[in-house]
Amino acid sequence: MGLGISWQGLLGQIINFVLLLVLLYFIGYRPIRKMLDERSNKIKEGIDQAELAKEAAARAEEEVQRRLDEARKDGQLILAQAAEMGERLKAEAREEARREAETLIVRARAEIGMERDEAIDKLRQEFADLAILAAEKVINETLDKERHRRLIEEVLEESSTLRK
Repeated sequence: MGLGISWQGLLGQIINFVLLLVLLYFIGYRPIRKMLDERSNKIKEGIDQAELAKEAAARAEEEVQRRLDEARKDGQLILAQAAEMGERLKAEAREEARREAETLIVRARAEIGMERDEAIDKLRQEFADLAILAAEKVINETLDKERHRRLIEEVLEESSTLRK
């Protein structure tokens, strides 16, 4: 016993230490290890879910972008159709106005023709009346040449005053 170490005390302490380690292993290490493994799994699941959410967000963003592009294309198509429809409506309105103008021109020409025909008929009637008047005066008067000329000039003067 030169150093003051007791083999029996040392062996007892080693046995106590080993028993303590076995006891701590079963009582503390397994539950702590299990708890740490569960926590590690939860963290991994959270990271996996975050990755899935990130991928889902990226897909959703791509879908939104695709829909926006489609909406832009649809909007441009609608604008083009509206412009085309506007041009078509303008052309139809021009055509309708042209047809109405042609109708008015035809109607005006017909009215002018009717008025001209009426004026010609009136003029013929007046001329016939004047001829009859002149013939009456000629018959009532003697038929010498000089008298006949004066009678025609009078009728012509009367007809010119009637027109005015």
